[in-house]
Amino acid sequence: MRRLVKRMSRKAGLAPGTLIHVGEKKVEKVRISLFDYDESSFEEKEVVHIEECFPFKDKPTVTWINIDGLHQSEIIEKIGKHFDLHPLILEDILNTGQRPKIEDFENYIFVVLKMIYFDGETEETRIEHVSLILGGNFVISFQERVGDVFNPIRERLRKGKGRIRKAGADYLTYTLIDAIVDSYYSILERVGEKVESLEDVVVANPTPTSLQTIHNLKREMIFLRRSVWPLREVISGLGRGESSLVQEATGIYLRDVYDHTIQVIDTIETFRDMLSGMHDTYLSSISNRMNEIMKVLTIFAAIFIPLTFIAGIYGMNFSYMPELGWHWGYFAVWGVILIVGISMLLYFRRKRWL
Repeated sequence: MRRLVKRMSRKAGLAPGTLIHVGEKKVEKVRISLFDYDESSFEEKEVVHIEECFPFKDKPTVTWINIDGLHQSEIIEKIGKHFDLHPLILEDILNTGQRPKIEDFENYIFVVLKMIYFDGETEETRIEHVSLILGGNFVISFQERVGDVFNPIRERLRKGKGRIRKAGADYLTYTLIDAIVDSYYSILERVGEKVESLEDVVVANPTPTSLQTIHNLKREMIFLRRSVWPLREVISGLGRGESSLVQEATGIYLRDVYDHTIQVIDTIETFRDMLSGMHDTYLSSISNRMNEIMKVLTIFAAIFIPLTFIAGIYGMNFSYMPELGWHWGYFAVWGVILIVGISMLLYFRRKRWL
């Protein structure tokens, strides 16, 4: 978060719509892929120059342009000029810290999403900024890096499975959003496994490592909530059918995605409550363990107080102490010490303090 705020400060004082990439450079070279299709035809190719995509704008087929890499702002600027995108929209595309939202213009709809995936190398959950432009017959998607959750959609397009090749650009947008929302479930499943195993550890053997894991998971839940919570308004805005770019038939599918989003949000809130409860359980367990230790130490101190008193009396070494000259005095003192100690142990046990 601190790094993001630091990058945002670079835009201070600049005119609105100034194109500056806010975020990390996650790919060396921008990759552009194009899918053009209808029910009877299909074309897929890698594009070297963005100008190669421009003739597809006026074709009657559906065109999907996917751009991996946001650090070359000149490519974003060329797309904005050709597709007549507002400069503030281009600015939001380059701002990877932008929260999920929807902007409905007359000729296109702009959607910002957060794609969440698990990084196997670092064992951490990563969040990637994704922007979608829905036009009458085209969809443009912008991502930070190569690799996403859209491969099943690409396969469906290649093989012509389902109704995706028969439907329009709005249905393609729905499938992209649905793929992103479905990916949240795999992340939440992984988090749920961590929460369940951590719960057993916190109850049985709480350690400082457990506390650190709780804090890490709570921070992860904050990022997930921040990324997913606004998504319900985005999908709700698409599903209301107020735009002519979204057909009524597609609105039914969008409402289904909305239900999935609500389930994801409820699951995140449940995990947050569980982690807060585990934090309280950890503190209670540590406090109870400390109380047990203090009880044992207190009992030992209580037993040795009278014994120390007896030993202190006969350690004063006065010249006229009758017991010092008694032949059995040493053994008698030991007898008194043992009787007092055993009596106190029995008393504590009777009181169930032991």
